[in-house]
Amino acid sequence: MHTLRIGCVKYLNACPLIRGWQGEVDFDHPSALCKRLAKGELDVALVSSFELLRNPTYRIVDDVSISSDGPVYSVLVAHHGDISEIEEIELDPASETAVNLLHCLLAELELNPRLVECTTGSLPATGWVRRGEPVAPASVSPAVKKSAARTARLLIGDQAIRFRKNYSDQFEFWDLGEQWKKHVGLPFVYALWLIRLEVANAKEIANRLRELRDENLANLDELIGADKEFDHQFLSRYYREHLRFSFGEKEKEGLQTFATLCATHHLRPKGDLTFTFV
Repeated sequence: MHTLRIGCVKYLNACPLIRGWQGEVDFDHPSALCKRLAKGELDVALVSSFELLRNPTYRIVDDVSISSDGPVYSVLVAHHGDISEIEEIELDPASETAVNLLHCLLAELELNPRLVECTTGSLPATGWVRRGEPVAPASVSPAVKKSAARTARLLIGDQAIRFRKNYSDQFEFWDLGEQWKKHVGLPFVYALWLIRLEVANAKEIANRLRELRDENLANLDELIGADKEFDHQFLSRYYREHLRFSFGEKEKEGLQTFATLCATHHLRPKGDLTFTFV
């Protein structure tokens, strides 16, 4: 029997779901983990919820997710001016769920900016150009500033948190969790633990992942105190107010609504989905 191959997104929001796991864990970006799980290079992974909508054959660890029921803080569009005036939004290629959530929200709100894929990396404080190259403030021409005012960038995870911390006075932030709640009235599910069908002891693995979540949430102050980068008061708000780690009926309804909207806007094939929980 081979050692369990488990993958996890490498963001702060996953810490309460993975800290203390006994064994090796492959940490990577959401899109990379989705591909590796689909190829059978991983047995279990905490991945983008859209991976389940694209390939609903996985078993889902019940009662565990990364969700929000309002502003999520770390999934956002950084922009200048009114969101309705944005002409182009650069997409983070590391994202799966956020990109498709953005597609749905824009379509539902009848907004039509161009969506273009860009390289990952931090954004400059004074504006950005197509490929995201930093521009020295003194060299920014009026034309570049005007162009930047009509261009926005989708940011997710820790990169979004760092960007908000560094540039909160220079950008506005369109929080996708907040917009979903306003439009749909339900929680949004960003990530789930998915288990491939051939894994024999799926129930045992699922039980351990639920126990691990419960242990970490019961000792959340200890988890926060161990972080060396982020302000602990911020982390307390982030974990306790912005994020949810359950997967109850409301979260499941939100996920089904997301699946319906994705089909409506041609992001996945139409048809009902049947989910299998362990």
